Amino acid sequence: MSAMPKAVRRRPALASVALVAALAVAATACGPEEVGPDDANPGASAPGNLDPGELGLPDDLSFSLDDLKRWKEGEWDDWEPDGWLGDAKEFINPVIEDLWDRQRMKDAEEPEREVDEDEIEGTPDGDGSGATEDEGVTDPEPAPVEAAPVRTPYTENAAPYGKVFMDTPGGQMVCSGTVVRDPANPGKSNLVATAGHCVHGGQGKGWFRNVVFVPGYNNAGLPAERLETAPEEDVLPHGIWWAAEAATTDHWREAGADTGGAGAAQDFAVLAVSPENGGDASLEETVGAAVPVNFSLPPVGTLSELTARGYPAAPPFDGSAMFGCADAPGRLTIDAAQPTMYRVGCTMTGGSSGGGWVAPGPDGADELYSVTSIGPTTATWLAGPRLGPEAKAVFEALSGS
Repeated sequence: MSAMPKAVRRRPALASVALVAALAVAATACGPEEVGPDDANPGASAPGNLDPGELGLPDDLSFSLDDLKRWKEGEWDDWEPDGWLGDAKEFINPVIEDLWDRQRMKDAEEPEREVDEDEIEGTPDGDGSGATEDEGVTDPEPAPVEAAPVRTPYTENAAPYGKVFMDTPGGQMVCSGTVVRDPANPGKSNLVATAGHCVHGGQGKGWFRNVVFVPGYNNAGLPAERLETAPEEDVLPHGIWWAAEAATTDHWREAGADTGGAGAAQDFAVLAVSPENGGDASLEETVGAAVPVNFSLPPVGTLSELTARGYPAAPPFDGSAMFGCADAPGRLTIDAAQPTMYRVGCTMTGGSSGGGWVAPGPDGADELYSVTSIGPTTATWLAGPRLGPEAKAVFEALSGS
């Protein structure tokens, strides 16, 4: 479904962040009449006098006037790997006001991230008493844990959580996300943790577009059929926040796949967001909470319970409400060359991808240890990456944004 033309608001040029160790900026020029940074007025001859600066496009990006017009009008359905921006090495996400209306959010589908049992490696081994004993291990499959609805209003009972929406070559998609603390901006974080597959297509593909975070979506827990006409404060209590920057791991970008477990062991991403309607308050100040991220890789056996939250959208769920599962984590190995993952029993389905996994820290407050990455076709368990050095590098790339 193509987006209708919308007003595009200017904001500063965006950084390219798609790495573990170093930043890389690259783009593919396409089409006739290429416009580059050396042109004095790139938008002067474009239809409607389009100015790339007004779209938030980087100054060093080359593009055609036709592509610039298509960007403004939001025509994403014909996005091809060799077309506009090539494999989209650069994350570019200009604010398109009112693009994500309630109908468009309702139409967004859950990404497929199902894994077959024959993709699982490792055997039950070790006692979980040390980090090295966790690697390359798969514990017995956990018993299913029935997903329980989170108490409403979410703004009081699950303030850091929300939904992530994005445009992909396959159409509008939806994930979940969590507001996380930023040590570089104490009390004023604009960072959201989610899954890598919620912002980037993985191997051979590129960054998604029109990526937004909606904290406390459907705050009142209303039925899906009431969301289009319900009061704004019940559906979008804190508005819509556009991703100004995004970062994920090199491993996800180089090995991730649409389905199955490839890349799942490092399926982690961070967004730096700003409000669609402007304002000086940070995301953390607006929602009133943020969760610190724990990158210490504690042995699985030392975590008595992890709670996964998200907005499952595949049947029997419809994506309208937040659910959660609490279970003692086990170990799951998809790729023996990558860190072993956490696995918990849970019946949440697609759409819960990217939702945060938390456990109480030393002070009793929740800390984030993982995000939902994959689950089986039977929807009996979920698995997420253990957040270690690679995830920390992604986080630090955007810390202070």
